[in-house]
Amino acid sequence: MRHFGHISPSVRKDLFHQEPAEFTGASPARILAAALGATLYSPATRPALAADIRKQAGRGVVSMVLCLEDSISDADVVGAEENLVRQFAALDADGTDEAEHPLLFIRVRTPEQIPDLVGRLGGTARHLAGFVLPKFTESRGTAFLDAVAGAEAASGLARLYAMPVLETPDLLHLETRSEALAGISRTVNAHRERVLALRLGVTDFCSAYGLRRTPDMTAYDVQIVAGVIADVVNVLSRADGTGFTVTGPVWEYFRSQQRLFKPQLRRSPFLEEGVEELRTALIEHDLDGLLREIELDRANGLLGKTCIHPAHVTPVHALSVVSHEEFSDAQDILRPERGGGGVLRSSYTNKMNEVKPHRAWAERTMLRAEVFGVAKEEVGFVDLLTAGLQV
Repeated sequence: MRHFGHISPSVRKDLFHQEPAEFTGASPARILAAALGATLYSPATRPALAADIRKQAGRGVVSMVLCLEDSISDADVVGAEENLVRQFAALDADGTDEAEHPLLFIRVRTPEQIPDLVGRLGGTARHLAGFVLPKFTESRGTAFLDAVAGAEAASGLARLYAMPVLETPDLLHLETRSEALAGISRTVNAHRERVLALRLGVTDFCSAYGLRRTPDMTAYDVQIVAGVIADVVNVLSRADGTGFTVTGPVWEYFRSQQRLFKPQLRRSPFLEEGVEELRTALIEHDLDGLLREIELDRANGLLGKTCIHPAHVTPVHALSVVSHEEFSDAQDILRPERGGGGVLRSSYTNKMNEVKPHRAWAERTMLRAEVFGVAKEEVGFVDLLTAGLQV
């Protein structure tokens, strides 16, 4: 699979200076963590889940979570588990190869579900990339991670990954946050080879204070949430080799509401491309707020995003592509002859590139360039978004 693999090779050639690389579930963890992109959540109760998975793959989705937790009622859990077994069998029966569908994760409720589900899936578990672990804390986390390791060993699968979700009140409450983060850090570091990425449960954070952000606001406008995100990145996503990929929070909206603030999308990029009607459609579906939040995610050290609607996938991926300017700066900073440091003017002659302080940024940029590609010099976000939406 590859990002933008759902668009034609000729269109990709016109858009990309460096096309996104192909990857599979067997690719190195650092590649998979960076490549998760817009991870689309789907309730495990959906009766045509196998068909949905194939359909979303055709729309550019490369990672999905099949949810047995908050997206379904308590009474539906048993039926949802049975449905997952049927749907994985359906994927297997039509000859679908793992590389032909997104990376698939199951979001469970308890550690005990993990070996039980893998056992019930049998050979069809080869389609499974791993598990999403809810309400992850130090005390709960070890049992979850041990269950994933045990299920992998018992099934003979090459690798089952884990994606803990950080969403509990002790992370939000100031008096317990430091110890909660330290405990999570101890737990995930003890299982580093298994933890693919950490996910943020911002809806649960808001719930602890009876809050809900509007479509006019990003997670970073809710200061109590922004503070938690900053601390999670501070402790768990450092660029010194100890950090993990932390993914962006869910955007809850996908239909127009009554607006209080002006749209956040500038008109000029869309006028220049002659697609102002696309700007209008994005605003009508409350996606201008999503676009701003995606940019703020990356500015705050997050990569990828939890998504609950297919309409959110292409914007996340379009804004994840490395611009030609970013790529040029990163290349200049990482040139072997620059190993001693120093300052140089960017090739675009509009900024200073300081080799040592900007090195970690450049390395992360080159990893993103590998999985999402590098746009041609004249290609911008609007071009990428339009191409992705036209499929």
